[in-house]
Amino acid sequence: MLGTTKLSGVRAAGGILDRIVQAKAKRLEETKRRAAIERLATSANGLASSRLPNSFTQALSRSNRINIIAEIKQRSPSKGIICKDFDPVRIAESYANAGAAALSILTEEDFFGGSLDHLKAIREVVTLPLLRKDFIFDEYQIYESVLAGANAVLLIVAILEDDLMASLINLTRKLGLAALVEVHSVEEMKRANRAGASLIGINNRDLTNFSVDINTSVELARLAPDRAIMVSESGINTGADIRNLKPAGFNSFLVGEHLMRATEPGEALKQLTEEAEL
Repeated sequence: MLGTTKLSGVRAAGGILDRIVQAKAKRLEETKRRAAIERLATSANGLASSRLPNSFTQALSRSNRINIIAEIKQRSPSKGIICKDFDPVRIAESYANAGAAALSILTEEDFFGGSLDHLKAIREVVTLPLLRKDFIFDEYQIYESVLAGANAVLLIVAILEDDLMASLINLTRKLGLAALVEVHSVEEMKRANRAGASLIGINNRDLTNFSVDINTSVELARLAPDRAIMVSESGINTGADIRNLKPAGFNSFLVGEHLMRATEPGEALKQLTEEAEL
């Protein structure tokens, strides 16, 4: 049983993940009462017909450069407040000016201090591809991501049953979104493969206990499907970390806490990229 409510297609992952999913489910139930899924689906499908080929995937496919997805988040369950002077739009603009390939915006409210409104506001001023990073387990969340201006969504294998994961991946493709499918173990990589994932994020952080081991990316990269785009996530703090991951097949990296702790996140991103290219 997952917390107090069993959600269809959702796995009990253990640790704080279950609490986060339960909180998200409660908020989602309230949101659905305000706007019917049929209305969202109609609007999202209308937008999909006019969307260009997915810019998020294209941004991570560039082999001639280091592609950094720069993250915007205020806090986390394990570290508390990360960024005291939190202005999502200002941070997004600084990342864009510093050469980020894409942006990741935490939209989970209760544990990370995020909001879908942050993504909407950033979409108004930045042309970079945007990833909605949240705990997604319902097609409603996919539709609202499209309408908010996202180019991609995060799907966490640890919380999704196989059928639901495959269904959400297929829906993102139909709507012109990319699905960054996140894994942390051999079994999760196998499940992502079976679900048809082509964009795989390897999380070096164990979300049940928050321990970090950058070698997780190296080990799991060997099991990634042919031609899949891989993103190494979490625990990347130096240019040397990036250089050590490149031989394993990584050219894309999601970096959050290291940048968000800096007084000037954009300058920290620029410095990290320069160090990685030495």
